[in-house]
Amino acid sequence: MKNLILIAVMAIFFAGCSSIENSNAINTERQLAAAGFQMQLADTPARLEHVKTLEQRKLLPSRKDGNLVYVYADATSCKCIYAGSEADYQRYQRISLRQEAANQNRMAAADISMAQQNAAMNWGLWGGWNRPFYD
Repeated sequence: MKNLILIAVMAIFFAGCSSIENSNAINTERQLAAAGFQMQLADTPARLEHVKTLEQRKLLPSRKDGNLVYVYADATSCKCIYAGSEADYQRYQRISLRQEAANQNRMAAADISMAQQNAAMNWGLWGGWNRPFYD
């Protein structure tokens, strides 16, 4: 019985990790598209097999016809590759930095809001509760 519970917990954990990874990949792919990267689907068995051989979900430099090209491969979520120029890469970097700053600002605002709520909450006024809110 303990083994079944352990297996179930691990399955839920890994499913959660996979979901987070897929969400991160979707966000990255949106940013790549916004930066001007071109997407090609792995719409044949040969293309899909090739995408699987590439470094997954990392934006890496490559050469095509002597030119620098940045490539992002995803054999799991979109089953595609994104490719872009140096200018596309620079736009992607700016978009990523803006998104990171926005996320940090959102988290800081949430922290401030929580601190204000904590200061305003008068728990004594509400008396006892049926059960504690912590373990």
